[in-house]
Amino acid sequence: MGKKSPQQTDVVVGHNIRFWRLERKMSQTDLANLLGLTFQQIQKYENGANRVGASRLMQIATALDVPIHAFFDGAGPQTDETESPIKFVGDQQALRLVRAFADIDDAALRRSVVNLVEGIAGSQPEENGAK
Repeated sequence: MGKKSPQQTDVVVGHNIRFWRLERKMSQTDLANLLGLTFQQIQKYENGANRVGASRLMQIATALDVPIHAFFDGAGPQTDETESPIKFVGDQQALRLVRAFADIDDAALRRSVVNLVEGIAGSQPEENGAK
């Protein structure tokens, strides 16, 4: 019997665990130590390779100080237009960009930054049919 691929919900939950861990400026090792696990197990959860049981998910929510429902943000039927930004923000550079953007107080400057990034993104060649 072949290896099962992860369910979409498991992938979303894993991305959200990563997002909240990074938001709390916590390493995989830090979280693993709080839970009595190895960092490799946290990696598997975050990649969606291993499902997170309900009691373990509650422990993770407590360790990260977030409500358990936060891990399901973006789960459920999605279209390209409604894809959760959590998947994107799980990237370290994207999180840095979001934090820096949030520190800009001037509204006109914020609009300029958005226009700049949209312009750059629009000028990039499409790869594999996706932007």
